[in-house]
Amino acid sequence: MKLSGGCQCGAVRYAVEGDPQHVALCHCNDCRKSAGAPMVSWAAFAEDEFTLEQGELTTYNSSGTALRSFCPQCGTGIAYRNAEFLPGIVDIQSATLDDPQALPPGAHIQVAERIGWMESQHELVQFARYPGQD
Repeated sequence: MKLSGGCQCGAVRYAVEGDPQHVALCHCNDCRKSAGAPMVSWAAFAEDEFTLEQGELTTYNSSGTALRSFCPQCGTGIAYRNAEFLPGIVDIQSATLDDPQALPPGAHIQVAERIGWMESQHELVQFARYPGQD
């Protein structure tokens, strides 16, 4: 399987080829702070299955051996590497894929750090767009 993705502004494009080792929703504090979101969806690939096809990434050491790579223009998070805990693996933020539905998550991870209200978020009222615009 070959999938492509990129950042919000279009400056960065990448491809991954092969089957992901896992796809998971991460609830850790580090991911939440980095993304400004209650969780982040990651798809793990072998490092040699990831190709940066356009642009450059800026990398930030977010905690010890955790390296987060993002578009230097728009800030979109693209990749995570941690040689100590995930040697040879690059996690991509699967929501940045052109077809994010191609890799549905199979697990929630780091739930010990999950925001309490996330546990029942699926019970909230839902709107196709903004309230009153359905």
